Amino acid sequence: MQASVHIRRIAAADLEQWLPLCAEHAAYERLTYSPDGGMEELVRALTAEPPLLFAWIAMANESAIGYASATVDFSTLDHATYLHMDCLFVRDGWRGRGIGQQLWSAVHAFARARGCRTVQWQTPEWNVDAARFYLRLGATEMIKRRYVLPIETA
Repeated sequence: MQASVHIRRIAAADLEQWLPLCAEHAAYERLTYSPDGGMEELVRALTAEPPLLFAWIAMANESAIGYASATVDFSTLDHATYLHMDCLFVRDGWRGRGIGQQLWSAVHAFARARGCRTVQWQTPEWNVDAARFYLRLGATEMIKRRYVLPIETA
């Protein structure tokens, strides 16, 4: 029997199930991850006015099996609002069942409703499965270098 999968916006009550998915996603992308303070920051970002973060969770029965998150941004060069999809992750064992497509559809519908001209995102160079998935969506690959500079806070 196949579990029924539902996609919905993440609420503060989902954070206990969402944080482990974030940790799994980080491990999958070979990144370090610390949940320290994460719950409070995620709640703050999700509930700010206007929200700083938008997120969707894929649930199978009562288990979280995937998520997507995004922020609304503005492109100086395009002169337009766009949605930056920060994460799209489906738990191992659930991939290949159309869950990524369902999450993508929720993100895409949100971007359209917000009047965004594009959705932009990135994936590690080595993640060829994700690249194939994104190309099947009709996305165009743009090669850029990504830099990260930590900002020390007082």
